[in-house]
Amino acid sequence: MGLGLEESLRLTVAALMQATGDSQRVIAAVLGLTQTQVSRRQSGATSWTLRDVDVLAGHYGIAALDLLAGPTRACETLPAARRRNANAEKGMAR
Repeated sequence: MGLGLEESLRLTVAALMQATGDSQRVIAAVLGLTQTQVSRRQSGATSWTLRDVDVLAGHYGIAALDLLAGPTRACETLPAARRRNANAEKGMAR
């Protein structure tokens, strides 16, 4: 049996945060929440909302369905400019 949608979404948000270097404070600001509220969502104590999914998808520049499809799909569709190493690579190319 696979992961449930809640668990998959938590893993996906964690993977996107890792890929982009976003902290829970950044995600909280994007969502208009506190860092504690984001932490509770990531721990499973509170559920992510559909509004959260829409806002996070927009923040990461991916479709909401790609966000819900799991960490692999979300990270594959993440625009290169949003990746943590994008700025470092631009600096190295000079």
